[in-house]
Amino acid sequence: MNQNNQSVTHNKMGVLAIEKRKHPRFSVELPLDYSRVEGKGTFGGMVANASEGGLLVYLPERMEIGTLLKIELFYVKELELDTIKAVVKVVWSDMAARESWGEHRYGLKFEYIDEKDFGRLTALLKEVGK
Repeated sequence: MNQNNQSVTHNKMGVLAIEKRKHPRFSVELPLDYSRVEGKGTFGGMVANASEGGLLVYLPERMEIGTLLKIELFYVKELELDTIKAVVKVVWSDMAARESWGEHRYGLKFEYIDEKDFGRLTALLKEVGK
């Protein structure tokens, strides 16, 4: 199993990659604010893709796997700014991604998201998926 949650099967014909995600991912570009659950400062980042299970994000600082973050995603709905709040856990990191730009790539898994925010997330993903 590799970092992208895919198993790879080798045979005489070539390579077959099978997606093993529970939730489909959608490419989005959304700003987010985050803070460490135990910390005080708030920082900005960017969401690159999202699913009902988690997010792929670019953040400006290094963090350990297992770090819990409070996040707030920002998006426009019917010409108004709306937000989705959640608590997420860093489940993987790719420090080499765009480090020269001062960005680090992380996979975040939703640990807590209330029903109203989860409804906003699913509606947003349906809109993006059209």
